[in-house]
Amino acid sequence: MLNERERANVKKRLRRTGGQINGIEKMIDEGRYCVDVLQQIMAARAALNQVALIMIESHTKSCVVTAIKENRTDEAVDELMGVLSKFTK
Repeated sequence: MLNERERANVKKRLRRTGGQINGIEKMIDEGRYCVDVLQQIMAARAALNQVALIMIESHTKSCVVTAIKENRTDEAVDELMGVLSKFTK
């Protein structure tokens, strides 16, 4: 679970990424050079990856640690590995 600082950071990053997505749409409408559009898409993806990493870290430090303390280690690790596997595709 995100703490208040993390939540504010994630929300700020998501607003910025939303602005990037809107900018990409505008670039498409304007017929901008494909490579320029692709660079902006890569930047937006990188920004979302950073949000995901913040979420993964928070989950690991809170939910996974709690599950380990409650002797649910295998379940927590399996869930985390499943998420990481999907994240890296």
